[in-house]
Amino acid sequence: MKSKKLSIPYIAWMVVFTMIPIVMIGLTAFRDKAGGFSLEPFTKAWDYRFVFLKSLWIALLSTVICLILAYPLAYLLTKMKKSTQKTVQLLIMVPMWMNFLLRIYAWKILLQKNGPLDMALSLLGIHGSYIGNTAAVVVGMVYEYLPFMVLPIFTVMSKIDGGLIEAAQDLGSNNLAVFKKVIFPLSIPGVISGITMVFVPSASTFLVAEHLGGKDDVMIGDVIDKIFLNDQNTGSAISLILMVFILIFLILMNLFGDEEALA
Repeated sequence: MKSKKLSIPYIAWMVVFTMIPIVMIGLTAFRDKAGGFSLEPFTKAWDYRFVFLKSLWIALLSTVICLILAYPLAYLLTKMKKSTQKTVQLLIMVPMWMNFLLRIYAWKILLQKNGPLDMALSLLGIHGSYIGNTAAVVVGMVYEYLPFMVLPIFTVMSKIDGGLIEAAQDLGSNNLAVFKKVIFPLSIPGVISGITMVFVPSASTFLVAEHLGGKDDVMIGDVIDKIFLNDQNTGSAISLILMVFILIFLILMNLFGDEEALA
């Protein structure tokens, strides 16, 4: 009974700041500007299908790169001394203490023409465009969300029972076999959590593509941000569609996680 009372503030918070806004978005998505029921907002939302698909592609690519970078880093963290672990974790977390927009501006300065990167590579005879393209957007996304991939994987890996690794080694498994049969399967929950924590905000983020990308690198978050000012109905319809896709993704991730747990 006491636990139920303690949960009331959290339930109230979720209802007021999560459920009610979602319901309002849903109601607005099925109305026209006059306030009557209409599917016209979804018809207009269809015009942004290619932007939507590109946003999902950039989010997926960023998530994969984050996973490739984060997994070995998380594994190396588990092998470090406790003091070194804390230092590296602090270095990973420090950029997150800075405002999101300021971090984007920092990359904009680094990648711009005659910026630090351009000038450094020019000394080596390498010339190119490092901003205003999809690659710059992906770099910005990976930078923003890499900590959200590293920390869940590290947390799960650090809890793996060392006795299981020793048992596998005693049975004749080499380091590669130990990794394939013990470490990787047991780290899957952290991987799933990291993928979820990176893909979901990446798919709906805005400002990154606006400042680092080109004309063809508009993301659905930027579209919602701009269109909502003049057409809340279409903006709500796009938001609702995005939420449905994210919900499907979360369900698939949970199902995959359940299958791994049963295995």
